[in-house]
Amino acid sequence: QVQLVESGGGLVQAGGSLRLSCAASGWTFSIYTMGWFRQPPGKEREFVAAITWSGSSTDYADSVKGRSTISRDDAKNTVYLQMNSLKPEDTAVYYCARRRAPYYSDPTPWNLPDKYNYWGKGTQVTVAS
Repeated sequence: QVQLVESGGGLVQAGGSLRLSCAASGWTFSIYTMGWFRQPPGKEREFVAAITWSGSSTDYADSVKGRSTISRDDAKNTVYLQMNSLKPEDTAVYYCARRRAPYYSDPTPWNLPDKYNYWGKGTQVTVAS
């Protein structure tokens, strides 16, 4: 059974840090690019970060670039998102997702939600000013 379970969200003060985790099971984790998306209150889901199946390359949204780090541990079937210098505008439900195609078989950009076919239920991140 395919599963993605996010954890690590919570309430933090502006300028603080948070480490999100996404535990995967039920499929071959190591051959898929993984991504993080978020949905702020009243807004559409948006791209945050992605990491290739090999772990050799990463990509970030401009809004979090320089403040966030995505990583993966294939031995634990887990992808992480370390977020530092948090801002109130980072408040959102954060989702972990698996890209639809394995390896590099889909050359389209990583920031499109439709290119990911498995999603977790999300974890809430709230940043107080």
